[in-house]
Amino acid sequence: MTKARAWVRLPSGKRLDLLNPTPFDWEDKDLALGLARTYRWGGHSAWPLPLSVAQHSLLVLALHRRRFQGAGNGLAELRELLHDADEGLLGFDCISVVKPFLGEAYRTLTERLENAVAIRYGLTAWTPSERKAHKRADRVAAASEAVHVVGWTQEEVRNTLRIPYTALAADPLREVYGGKPWEPWAPALAAERFLAELEHLCAGTF
Repeated sequence: MTKARAWVRLPSGKRLDLLNPTPFDWEDKDLALGLARTYRWGGHSAWPLPLSVAQHSLLVLALHRRRFQGAGNGLAELRELLHDADEGLLGFDCISVVKPFLGEAYRTLTERLENAVAIRYGLTAWTPSERKAHKRADRVAAASEAVHVVGWTQEEVRNTLRIPYTALAADPLREVYGGKPWEPWAPALAAERFLAELEHLCAGTF
């Protein structure tokens, strides 16, 4: 019997085996485009465009840099930028309440993708204190996106989404890129900005 296809063809022409990925299965441009075309919040948005995982990743990186006031190291910044890289390769950002219903097989799939990303980019595991700081930045970003992008109220963020952080008033990405605060970027622009940051960090790390 012919083995069922488990790979996808990427824009670069490479083939990514989703069940058994290797660190050589994609180009950086593929990852940037995949994250720019993968949407958070189930694709729902109060704006004309939904919010991409690429833009979210840059927001978390900006919060990380704000915390360390520019004194953070390149590898730590790269790890922040790539914290959701598996979602761009898979093309799917599962909302948190659905994940338990997808079972262990889904978790195994994402762990294999995460491992391939870690090997390719030389990422080290978070220490407990680093993970705690990352989770806070990720949740602050989520609270802010919920209010300013999707349309949740701050009360709903706390009581329904169970995020114990207040949404930021000012958009940290506007300080870097300009534009309207909290406006989701078009996929091509999100991919361009993510790729530029990825290449910058990789150049300083390797």
